[in-house]
Amino acid sequence: MRYAHGERDVWRVVRVPSVEAEDHRHLHRDLETLKQERASTTTRMKGLLSSQGVRLTNVHKLPEQLEALRLWDGAPLPSSLRRRLLRVYAHHQCLSEQIAALEAERRALLQSAQEASLAKVHQLRQLKGIGINGAWLFVMAFFGWRALKTWREVGGLAGLTPTPYHSGARAREQGITKSGKRHVRWMTTELAWSWLRYQPESALSRWFRERFGSGGKRLRRIGIVAVARKLLIALWRFLETGGASVLDGTRCALNHLPP
Repeated sequence: MRYAHGERDVWRVVRVPSVEAEDHRHLHRDLETLKQERASTTTRMKGLLSSQGVRLTNVHKLPEQLEALRLWDGAPLPSSLRRRLLRVYAHHQCLSEQIAALEAERRALLQSAQEASLAKVHQLRQLKGIGINGAWLFVMAFFGWRALKTWREVGGLAGLTPTPYHSGARAREQGITKSGKRHVRWMTTELAWSWLRYQPESALSRWFRERFGSGGKRLRRIGIVAVARKLLIALWRFLETGGASVLDGTRCALNHLPP
């Protein structure tokens, strides 16, 4: 009631996703969890072998390689270590099967379903440099469940807005808020680095070089956040209008990014 009566600087309306929108998030969240668990099993197997002085670069065919592996003195691996490695490997294979099943489910949904959010996924996938993982994450976790009205809302939801501090005569910048979607923020930052690498002559890349190119690593990290924010706003406008964005032909430039 106080918000409706004009107290906009004190109160904020919390936008809760619908049951359907929240349900669509489980697939990419589950995929992320399974991939993290699989990566931990890979690290565990390599760590167990490294503790015995054995280095293994590829764990996908571990059972076939166990007989040939030798300790530093040429002795075979101890039996208990072998059994533990095989147990971890079995867990790794189980996780890989579950990941493959979820990815197949996602492909089937994209081919058969007619929902508006999935149409946005197809729209983003038209841009080279954005694959199925990125397009699904951008839509299901960000663009697909909330009607964003301004570019400020886009930056705020991603946690890419600045946090200035003013106290009397003192004024300083505290960095970005990081209060939004961390996965979207990470994905957009990766896309920004790819943009600078594969679109060096674009207006955005020239702006980055002029503003941050002469600085050190810290200044470049600050600059890449600004590039990520501009790219995220460009993607939002692309989904809303389907046309060229304000970033000097961003749609055409994104089409030349590597897949």
